[in-house]
Amino acid sequence: MPKRIALVAGASRGAGRGIAYALGDAGMIVYVTGRSTNEQTTDNRSETIE
Repeated sequence: MPKRIALVAGASRGAGRGIAYALGDAGMIVYVTGRSTNEQTTDNRSETIE
């Protein structure tokens, strides 16, 4: 059976992060988007994506 693939937007924190982890734990290939540390808009938050 082929692997399932998911795209989770807003996965750097909150519900999006939880969903991304749950899908990964279920064996799916997960691509995520979220806040980047390269931007000035992150306000030095710890949950940004490196």
